Amino acid sequence: MDPMRIPILALVLLIASGPAPWAQDRPARDASEIDADSDLALAAVARGEILPLSALMPRLLAAHPGEVLDIEIDLDPAGRIEEYEFEMLTPEGRLIEVDMDARTGEITEVSDEDPEDDD
Repeated sequence: MDPMRIPILALVLLIASGPAPWAQDRPARDASEIDADSDLALAAVARGEILPLSALMPRLLAAHPGEVLDIEIDLDPAGRIEEYEFEMLTPEGRLIEVDMDARTGEITEVSDEDPEDDD
């Protein structure tokens, strides 16, 4: 085997496994922020205030097939989880945000996402 083939193959595999172009400039979420969101959601599910993601994901993917890239929660003024925001990549390559009511699982809004927008 040609000795140059292995480094070139390794480089190609490394490049191919890199992050998606729209995610490169996106700041990573702090682990404590993710843990706090998870704890808040788990507690709300345990109290029966919101539906678990396991109940929402089949509904979401049936209505909007694709890959879920990120999940965020929106709080109401009292600090309770009001809505889940799913950032998704569609099979056509569009970046969309799907908002779901955390209590009912109803899809409340679908919008195109701007890959340059970090909000």
